[in-house]
Order: sequence, then structure tokens, then C-alpha cells
Amino acid sequence: MHQTTRDFWNDRYRQKTGETSGKPGLVLSQFAGPLAPGRALELGCGRGDDALWLARQGWQVTAVDVSAVALAYAADSASRAGLAGKVRFEEHDLAETFPEGMYDLVVASFLQSPRDWPRARVLARAAGAVSTGGHLLITEHASHPPGSKATEDTIFPTAEETLASLALDPRQWRRLCVCAIARMGTRDEVQGETVEDNVIFLERLG
Repeated sequence: MHQTTRDFWNDRYRQKTGETSGKPGLVLSQFAGPLAPGRALELGCGRGDDALWLARQGWQVTAVDVSAVALAYAADSASRAGLAGKVRFEEHDLAETFPEGMYDLVVASFLQSPRDWPRARVLARAAGAVSTGGHLLITEHASHPPGSKATEDTIFPTAEETLASLALDPRQWRRLCVCAIARMGTRDEVQGETVEDNVIFLERLG
């Protein structure tokens, strides 16, 4: 029987627990930290660390994932942290449905899948949800992450290739960072090993 994207990710999260580091992603805290809070949308929120961090910074957050299991973990963490009123959780397979509204910050961190999935189309739609003066922040694997289930022959795009795939009008966006950065692996990868990520950080001009 064909396994849906929703079933695939639910199975992955059932193999985990709701326990997380409680820390935001390095790129998110570095690039979103200086921004004035407003309305934020996180695509692929997983167990909720980034969404909860944004809420603590004063953002009103809509956090989206395809996995109901992950969302239950995240909602429980938000409740225990006293942030339930600051974060709205929504279940979406972004290839099929997308949250409504416009946002001052749209975040997609490691929104990559081993399954066939229209990632460029989803990210282009994410860009369309950014308000004028708002920001789009995409973080993605630029190299094979240690401990990843991706096959060794997986080819990861450059930041420029990912940006080009969105087909955005350059007159409407200011490039703040389109680059690769290095960081240390997390516990879900291999701690102590160097990991390379792409960052696409843009401001919408109009």
C-alpha cells in the first residue's frame, strides 16, 4: 500500500519523543533575533523549538507541520511553557494546502524530504505569504548531514540554486544573505562534526 507523506512523517516522529533541546536553530536566532516581532509563519515546525523561541521573542506564531504526532509534541511544549496563546498549530501537507494570511516573517528550516515533494513550489508560495517589509528565511542542508538518512549520492543545491528555483522578481526582494555557513552538528545529526547549511534571507520590498 502506498504510504502518504503524512503517514511517512508520523511514523518518523513516533520513533522520537516529545523531548527536545528547547533551543532555537542557530540561523533562526542569528537572523530573526534582531527583527521587530510581528506575525510569523513557520513551515515544518517539527517538535516546536523554533516556534516557541519566536513566541518568547514576542512574535504571534502560526506553526505548521504535516505530522499530527509532531504537532501534538509541539503543542504540549507550548502549553507547558505558558505560550499556548502565542502559537497556533496547523496541520498541512504543504503540497496540498497552505495556511492563510500574510506574515512579517516566514521561516522554512530544513524543509527537505526524502520523498518526492514539490519543494520549490512550496517555497515560492511561502515567499508569496511575506508582507511588504517582511522577511523570508530559508535554511537547508548544503552537504550530507552526519547521521542523516539521506543517501550518500544525494545532491544538495547551493543557496543560489534554491533561490533561482523560486523564480522571484528581484525588483521585489532585497538579498540580505544568500550563502553557505558552517556549524557544529546537533544531537539529531552527529555532535562535534561540521555541518554546512545554506541560508536564504530576503526582505520583501513590494
